[in-house]
Amino acid sequence: MQWNASQICLALLRVLSEKIANMKITLASLATSFALILSAYSAEVNTKISDVHLCCQSCVKGVQAAVGKVSGATASVNKDEGTVELTGPDAATVQKAADALVAAGYFGKSSDSNIKISTSTGAKGKQVQSLKLEGVHLCCGKCVTAVDKAVRSVSGVKDHTAVKNAESFEVTGDFNDKEVFAAVQKSGLTGKAGK
Repeated sequence: MQWNASQICLALLRVLSEKIANMKITLASLATSFALILSAYSAEVNTKISDVHLCCQSCVKGVQAAVGKVSGATASVNKDEGTVELTGPDAATVQKAADALVAAGYFGKSSDSNIKISTSTGAKGKQVQSLKLEGVHLCCGKCVTAVDKAVRSVSGVKDHTAVKNAESFEVTGDFNDKEVFAAVQKSGLTGKAGK
């Protein structure tokens, strides 16, 4: 059989078309694999912390300052909704950001069950006549009002010494120490039992 020029050209075009189609599939597979690998490495972890006490711009700045100390973490704060969205390159970084938020005196609920908001306060669940709270965020009168409402909701509390910008304050009466912290945390704030 003898091939003429047009038959040879058609045969070459078919072979080239098959090769190009195979190359396209291979290139598409490589591109997809590369994209998946990149997305896995660039995927950020985030969680929304809700019910956080954010009554003023100073509260917002306090959250941003606390989270800003954690390398790789960012905080997007919505004052009106009382939410803080924590973002980082991995879960460990976001957990450190959540821990920094709590250490700064804020409290809330995490939307991600893997990111824990520490409820540890040092309270022993005992009836006491006096309790010192340290590290509760108290940047303004509205923060003090929130604490006042929270601690006075606890049976047996008579008074407290919380004031704006206080690093610590005393609660007095005859009450359960854990109940005071539970009430303060319900208001979106937290702290530790002092000595």
